Parts: sequence; structure tokens; C-alpha cells
Amino acid sequence: MEREASELFEEFKELTASEFFRRNKQMLGFSGKIRSLTMVFHELITNSLDAAEEAGIQPEISIDLKRVDKDHYILYHMDNGPGIPEDFITKVYCTMFAGSKFRNIQSRGQQGLGCSGCVLLSQMTTGKPARVISGYKKGEKLQGVEMTFKMDVKTNKGLILDRKPAEVTSTGVAIELQFKDVSYSLSEQGAFEYIRRSMIANPHAKITFRDPTGHKYIFERATDVIPPLPKEVLPHPRGVTADDLIFMAKHTDKRRFRSLLTSSLSRMSTKRVNEIQEITKIDLNKRPKDMKWDEAERIVELFAQMDFMAPPTSGLIPIGKVQIEKGIREILEPEFVATTTRKPKTYRGGVSFVIEAGISYGGNSGRVVGEQKRAEIMRFANRVPLSFDQGSCAITEALKSIDWKRYGIRDLENAPITVFVNIVSTNVPYLSTGKQSVAPEEEILHEVRQATMKIARSLQKYINAKRAAKDEEMRSKIFETYVPVIMREAALLAGKDVPEYEHILAKVTRRPKILDEMDIDLGELADDDIVGEKDDE
Repeated sequence: MEREASELFEEFKELTASEFFRRNKQMLGFSGKIRSLTMVFHELITNSLDAAEEAGIQPEISIDLKRVDKDHYILYHMDNGPGIPEDFITKVYCTMFAGSKFRNIQSRGQQGLGCSGCVLLSQMTTGKPARVISGYKKGEKLQGVEMTFKMDVKTNKGLILDRKPAEVTSTGVAIELQFKDVSYSLSEQGAFEYIRRSMIANPHAKITFRDPTGHKYIFERATDVIPPLPKEVLPHPRGVTADDLIFMAKHTDKRRFRSLLTSSLSRMSTKRVNEIQEITKIDLNKRPKDMKWDEAERIVELFAQMDFMAPPTSGLIPIGKVQIEKGIREILEPEFVATTTRKPKTYRGGVSFVIEAGISYGGNSGRVVGEQKRAEIMRFANRVPLSFDQGSCAITEALKSIDWKRYGIRDLENAPITVFVNIVSTNVPYLSTGKQSVAPEEEILHEVRQATMKIARSLQKYINAKRAAKDEEMRSKIFETYVPVIMREAALLAGKDVPEYEHILAKVTRRPKILDEMDIDLGELADDDIVGEKDDE
């Protein structure tokens, strides 16, 4: 029996963002018990770091995770940031796609989904409300509020259940959430490892964590230097589409399209605009709202043919090689570290990015699998650890494409090293909304390879020097063993007393000079993992 169109559309519905993600929570990264809890830690920690840095405060975070029952936890997360004003609390935690990060600026999060996603997951798995205590300044006065609320998914807004004043001694936010169907793990993808890696990329922060067993971990800051705030940058002509131009035209207060181009795009001068008008024959003095789609397409096609200066890089704030080394030394306590920060490059013609890399050997470098130490790859984007989807990530692809034997590493998978890579950009090309893997852009792959090969050469020199020193010390021990025997036998043959030979041994068994020059402490080399091949580049 055929049904009329009007009958079919009786079931036509509109979903709010909250309703959509309630049905598709995996798109927020909440899939699997371990991953779901790690993503909660990720969202709350990055939000706290961003808030503190924007206020010029050294971040200090306290996390308490209590197990109520199997796969049922209570999470208490507190920071020392500027706090959230009372009127914005439910907007931050209950409204999807709301926030202050929708700009062309380097940021840990850019979707306005993080905190509200955590509240949604809590509500979906336990039915319990969220509780927040916020201390914030209003003028010179410190105010505090305690609020209990739920998310109304039908309206994408918060539903306040209780609100009362709170006594606070400083600014900051504390949130309490309950979760079921999640799991705490010490695995490479678990919540504890996420904190550990966050500390390497954010050595200016301090995190105190109490795990479900009651064990307290204190991750001290390795530096007092708060990173400077990144600046918002204008899009580069090579990085925009026709749709971008039409959108700008509809939402601008400029009276002429030429003014829109010079004010909304970087590297766009009046001379360039005149050149565009001359080539395209489009009247750029018209009102922006009168710009047609085919005209916008012609302008964008011309952008691709024109030579522009590279995009401005003042808005990119890398961690810096010195700070990366401090973070690695604080957490891994390695025997050797090498770091580098590359010069800014662009992908897709108009998006700037910077690649940073570090490599460590010895100490707590690598990861323990069974009784064997294996290589550990730490991937980051704008200081945020990428814990999942490693196999599909451009960083992993670039690292595995390197011929590690040329740098003294027989097998990357089984070498006792840690490799750190961070991509810095206003627009990191993630492969999915979960933001856990980077797209394999050709320029990004190239820069990751170049950065890693540079520090790998430093590691190779260190290992070769250590091996040479070890060989020299072994030769010295041979002298130490046989010189006394030779002198005794020679004295016996000559019929004389055995002379003092301690001063002779001191000369031939002294500590190899190379050890002092490189401050090397001889230890056991993993001969199965490290080979002594020379770099033939």
C-alpha cells in the first residue's frame, strides 16, 4: 500500500546537538570503557590548562578518581584557573557547540564539545546530575557558587536543580561527575598514561592524581615558564574556499568586497586586490553581499595561481626544545635526550604548522611489555596527547618510514627509547571528530621525518661514543689484569725484586677521556636493540 508524502513526513523531526551526540557518543570519542574514561580526563585537563594559561596562571590540577563498583566511578576534578562566572556555568557544561575557541587560533580544543560531552556521558550512564563549585572574581571581589544541574538534551541547555553560595579561598573550578561503563587502566591508552604524557608536553603544569586504589601521584612542574598566549591569525588566501568567501561576505560590516579581502585575509594588499580585479574583471567595489558564487570560485582559483608570502607564524607557539627536554627529563629521567623545534612550514598551500620532536634513551624511556622494554611513540597536537588511533596517524606513518638501522636502532618496535612528536597549528588536520590522529599531508610527513632523523643522529653519536668508551675500558682492564703478571715474571727471570707498579697501572687503566667529555655513566647496552652502524646520509 502506497503512503502519501504528507503521511511520510509526519515522523520528520529535528535533533538538537545534544540529542544527536546522545545517540552518537562515539563521535565524541566515547567508545569502549578505557577510551571513554581517558577522553573524560582529556577534556577536563585541556579545559583547565587553557583557562589557567589565558589568565596568566601557572596551572595546578587535582584529580580524585574513586571506584564505587565495577566500572562505576566518581570523578572529582579541580583546578586553580580563573573560574567560571555563575551565569556561564551551565553554558560551559550543558550547551554543545558553545565556547570561546571558535577562532583561527592555536588551541587545544576548538569544537565546544568537551566539557558538555563529559556531562552528557555521565548523565547517560548514571542518570546522576553534575555538581560544580566555581570561585571567580567580579571586580575585586572573590565570589563562589555551588550548582547542581543536568543537561536538557531537548533544548541543548542546562537544567539547574540546586544553586547556593559557596565559600571559596581562591579562583578555580571543581566538578564532580559519576560514570558507569568506563574503566580505569594503566595501559598505554589509559587515564594515568594520559596524565603522564600531558606533563611532558606541559612542563609548566602541576597535576596531583589519586587513583581508585588510593595511591597519590604528584607530577611536579619542571619549569615556571608559562607559555605565551597564541594570537589569532587571519586565514591565508591559499587556505580558503569559495564557500569561505561567501560566508565572510554575508557576515561582514565592510561596504566593499575589496575591503573585506584586505581585512579578512593575511598577505592581501591593495596591490594584490587590484591585480585580482584586473585579471578576473570582477568589480571588487561592489557590496560583499552582492558577490556571486561563480565569482567567488574564480577568485579562489586565481589565489591558487598567485604567489603569496607564506602565512604569518606569529600565532604559533611551540613548546620549544628546551622546555620539551625539561618535561622529558622530569617524567622519564633518561640517560640521554635530544630535542628539536623545526621552522614553520605550510600544508595545503596556506596553513602554517610547526613540528617538534624529542628522543630519549635509558632511564624510564620506552614502555615495558612483559619483561621487555619496547619503543614508545608519544604523539601530540598543540600539546595534547593523542592516545588512540595510532595506526592511522601521519606521525606514526612518518616514524615507521624512517630507516632506523642507519641511526643505530635495529628495530624501532623493540628499542628501549621514547620518541616524542608534537604538531603545532591553528588548524591541525585531524582525521575525525575524535581528534586522535593527524591526516597524512605530504608536508607534515616530510617535516616529521626531518625532525626525527635530526635527533636520531644525535642519539646515534651518543650510543657510538658510549660503545667506544666501553670498548676502551675493557682494553684497560686487560692491561690491569696482565701487567702485574708480566712484571712479576720479568722480575723472576731477572732475579730481581718486583718493582712498584701501581703508578704504571694508573696510567694504563685511567677512566677513558671520552666518558668525562660526554658525562657518560657506563651501563649495560641493549646489544640486541642497538647496532653500531654509521650514518651514511
